[in-house]
Amino acid sequence: MPKYPDITVKLIGENSNAFNILGICIKAMRRAGLTEKQVDEFRMEATSGDYQHLLNTCMRYFEIE
Repeated sequence: MPKYPDITVKLIGENSNAFNILGICIKAMRRAGLTEKQVDEFRMEATSGDYQHLLNTCMRYFEIE
């Protein structure tokens, strides 16, 4: 179960650029009303590794479409 199961992020069919994926996720977090601290926590975790780590982090935090 994702950390934020109420947030669904559509990544399939989107530009797969890492910066684009990060932006989509952060926008979804802000729309859901999460705090900047929560957004920063996600950003730090998501960018602490390679591209595959980014994708894995997204899947740990959100429902993915």
